[in-house]
Amino acid sequence: MPWQRLLQPHDRLPAAANLEEWYALLLQQLGRPSPFELAVLGGRLAATPGLAFLAGYQGALRVLWPSAPWSLGALCVTENKSVRPADMLTRLTGLALSGRKDFVTAADSADWLLVAAREEPPGLPPQLALGVVRNGAPGVRIEVLPALPLMPDVSHGRLHLEQAQCERLAGDGWDAYVKPFRSIEDLHVLTALSAWLYGVGQDSAWPQALQLRLLGLLSGCAEVARQCPALPSTHLLLAGLFAQFTLLGPELDAALAAGPAEWARLWQRDKGLLSIASTARSKRLEKAKAALGVTL
Repeated sequence: MPWQRLLQPHDRLPAAANLEEWYALLLQQLGRPSPFELAVLGGRLAATPGLAFLAGYQGALRVLWPSAPWSLGALCVTENKSVRPADMLTRLTGLALSGRKDFVTAADSADWLLVAAREEPPGLPPQLALGVVRNGAPGVRIEVLPALPLMPDVSHGRLHLEQAQCERLAGDGWDAYVKPFRSIEDLHVLTALSAWLYGVGQDSAWPQALQLRLLGLLSGCAEVARQCPALPSTHLLLAGLFAQFTLLGPELDAALAAGPAEWARLWQRDKGLLSIASTARSKRLEKAKAALGVTL
């Protein structure tokens, strides 16, 4: 990670007419960054926490699928508020996908979509595959959903598939992709939002100690990004990063309250992003402690 690029003062990229244009401007600035660089530098250059999230999310997708195109992408898993394979109705038959995914981040802006689908023969336990389809291809339709109060500048939508031809990625869809992505996304989104806050702190002359603590957190994120996301030790380290961030909460709120009102407004609106998956993270932490024989 070229830390000098983060530490130097930057002008943020302004919000663009659409997410594709903003992401293209980001890549013009960064070139072809590593997934972690995309998260940390994209977060630093973002004008809002939502755009920082988008940069972290795209970085996470490139950990999951290293050969992903450089255009915007999305992972499509949720059906009826569930990500359990047994609850999925979307199916892969041959190389044709049919079904529906109910919550897809930046769905209308994504060029490519990773779709989790069942492929087991009748009567056998659920078996997932991951297929790639192109937005706008025959049998692929996006239904744009109303903006949410949280992160309204990043759209979401519903994906409809009808015999859509796909590329099937190698490996088990659950163990190789959907399951590890939970931790990969958590790490890269935490990185991007911490980098966004660090940039606000630079611009607002926050206390040096707070800015240094954010840098320390980001350096910890860089180390965890080097670890295998499936290992119990990685889950334990990731939980430590989130614990560090939680402890910064009162200082961050005080610093934001003392500065420009717009930064405080944006953070109060979107900081709940980091709480969305807290239950799943807690479960992974307990399993990691048990696997490692650790008592905390």
